[in-house]
Amino acid sequence: MKSHLRQLHDIRVESLLGGGEKRIEDQHAKGKLTARERIALLVDENSFVEMDAFVRHRSHDFGMEKQRPLGDGVVTGHGTIDGRLVFVYSQDFTVFGGSLSETHAEKICKIMDTAMKVGAPVIGLNDSGGARIQEGVVSLGGYADIFLRNTLASGVIPQISAILGPCAGGAVYSPAITDFILMVEHTSYMFVTGPNVVKTVTHEEITSEELGGAHAHAAKSGVAHFACANEIEAMQAIRTLLSYIPSNNLSDPPAAEPTDDPNRCDERLNEIIPDNPNKPYDMCDVIHAVMDDGVFFETHALYAPNIVTGFAHLDGKSVGIVANQPAVLAGALDIDSSMKAARFVRFCDAFNVPLVVFEDVPGFLPGTEQEWRGIIKHGAKLLYAFCEATVPRVTVITRKAYGGAYDVMNSKHIRGDYNVAWHTAEIAVMGPKGAVEIIFKKEIANAPDPAAKERELEQLYREKFANPFIAAERGYIDDVIEPSQTRPALIRALKMLEGKVAHNPKKKHGNIPL
Repeated sequence: MKSHLRQLHDIRVESLLGGGEKRIEDQHAKGKLTARERIALLVDENSFVEMDAFVRHRSHDFGMEKQRPLGDGVVTGHGTIDGRLVFVYSQDFTVFGGSLSETHAEKICKIMDTAMKVGAPVIGLNDSGGARIQEGVVSLGGYADIFLRNTLASGVIPQISAILGPCAGGAVYSPAITDFILMVEHTSYMFVTGPNVVKTVTHEEITSEELGGAHAHAAKSGVAHFACANEIEAMQAIRTLLSYIPSNNLSDPPAAEPTDDPNRCDERLNEIIPDNPNKPYDMCDVIHAVMDDGVFFETHALYAPNIVTGFAHLDGKSVGIVANQPAVLAGALDIDSSMKAARFVRFCDAFNVPLVVFEDVPGFLPGTEQEWRGIIKHGAKLLYAFCEATVPRVTVITRKAYGGAYDVMNSKHIRGDYNVAWHTAEIAVMGPKGAVEIIFKKEIANAPDPAAKERELEQLYREKFANPFIAAERGYIDDVIEPSQTRPALIRALKMLEGKVAHNPKKKHGNIPL
């Protein structure tokens, strides 16, 4: 018996070493943690239970039968984060560069299947050189097995991907299907084709960091939701993200212990809207003033900053926030912001997170680039996302709500549950200047002083239409409130909506304008 126990101990020690001490040192020299060190940072202390630690690959080509390390380049298992069950796979770059083999893929698929059965999030810590070339099509099949499970799990359990090293070629499509992607600056990158292929095909000279680094994907492509300074920050961001979302689509988000007065008012909000309707302000200041303890966990912060998305708590209850940002492009909706917000809305709807919308939108961004790139279909994505959402949905119009963008931003007409406006709101087909130029074109042209006449008519239009009271008369908004009262008004509305039940027509699925 002692001999067997000693053998078990020796094998387990071997499995913990991954590719060996030298390769672990190399990993640290690159500023990267090992697969197991990452897991230790991510989950609660001593909570991780490893699965399939003794798996070895089955390849016998190219001398691979002589190298059969335990675990085959990925650590898989389950643990807890803040006491909640999660499943984790962490690719081990010290073993064959973290390359994906048949058994490597099987290990990942096993925990994904189990996570689906028990309704728990899956977190992937990616650090891999890609498909294992020595296994050929078998490794490609392994990727496809993972892609299928990513797709089937979408909207059922949260899926989070951290890119902590290379992620190239077909490997990028698994993270792309998941709900949130985190990258680490200077040590992680993603691309379908690398710098060498780009140079061969297009003759462009570009580095891996420039082509697919954290900043490139967080600010330019929008592939990454978070660009983290280091791996420790990335693991903490995952823990924070999970504190706002449920474990599966049949559960409610975890509630926090309220530490902020639900009746708290903030008089600063009464002065936040500038007198000049064309002057910007920071919508994040509004969000911080309204949410519990001023805390707002922003997602996609560097991408399409003319719209803001993220999570917060209102009286301890998790909410998803979508807000126009008048400090960038005057808050106008464009292709990137529409897609960013649409995906966030669909995530919140899939996982029972109520939506809070702060609206200050002058319309859709004009221009040939936007039209030719398809603002019509891309803008429709956000409209579609709000229309089909059945979670509680509340909207606060702070200032401008013009044209079709008024409809799109969770208006009453597309099943917004509770819609209010500040007294500063301007709800109209378009801004006063553009409106009078169309309606009173002849009067302005024939006036002795066209500029003075235009200013006079603008003021008339503003008094008549650019205010919240016409919409309130028709019930298109439920109330006109004092800005300082926004927090208690939203908390009361969400409490009223806690028992909301809404169903869309029975169908296989809709055909969103992709």
